[in-house]
Amino acid sequence: MTDRSAQHQELADALLKAYETKEAIPPLRDQMDNMTVDDSYAIQQIQEKALLARGEKVIGRKIGLTSLAMQKVLGVDSPDFGFMTDDARFIGNDDAHFNSKDFLQPRIEPELAFYLKKDLAGPGVTLEDAIDAIDTVHLAIEIVDSRIADWNIHLVDTVADNASYGAIAWSKEPIAMDNLKEDLLNITCKLTVNDEVVGEGTGADVMGHPAAPLQWLANTLGEQGVALEKGQVVLPGSFCAMIAVDAGTSVSADYGKYGTFTIHFD
Repeated sequence: MTDRSAQHQELADALLKAYETKEAIPPLRDQMDNMTVDDSYAIQQIQEKALLARGEKVIGRKIGLTSLAMQKVLGVDSPDFGFMTDDARFIGNDDAHFNSKDFLQPRIEPELAFYLKKDLAGPGVTLEDAIDAIDTVHLAIEIVDSRIADWNIHLVDTVADNASYGAIAWSKEPIAMDNLKEDLLNITCKLTVNDEVVGEGTGADVMGHPAAPLQWLANTLGEQGVALEKGQVVLPGSFCAMIAVDAGTSVSADYGKYGTFTIHFD
């Protein structure tokens, strides 16, 4: 094992430990000299393999940094991605209750969830290809969480930390859309926390179109020889900025004519 590989393993182990202890760690960029995004994905992949070895199963992918605002905050010009597993503590449906003690410093984002009806392999995937691969669309709320102290993150930190993934809840029933391309572009969302409006946006706020992140991910993974698989769920990104939550909080995302989706923190 090279010195760099040993560092990857050490930092991956520290992140995995943070899940268990609920004690955040210092920024990874301060622990590895000249840390690159390639280093970060290597650290993320070590964690994925460790969770699979424990018996968990990857059920899909999440895409982050799809808004221009968040890209500017971190000084980047493209999204990032992480993975989701079937750990029951971190999956929910309508009116799901999550234990706030399972998280370190949770925040929430209103999203959509796409189930794929066929494999989607890049490079060369078009927006139309991405839309055509979507089987069903569900209302969703993502819980983002950081194992990095005080959310003091740069791109390399969040990528290594599984794109700051925490948990996901999505509606059991899909929403009906007559024209995916147009309906996804124009869907609206208003986010409330304990009945107070804290954010809102439209499909166009998600990289110009909610299927554009799916296209990007398929092509990015395709460069690595990896395909998105039929039956996987993909979170394309948030309609608005993330909002901090804590115990006793109820969060609702109102998607207009498509309905309202709610989760709770106990």
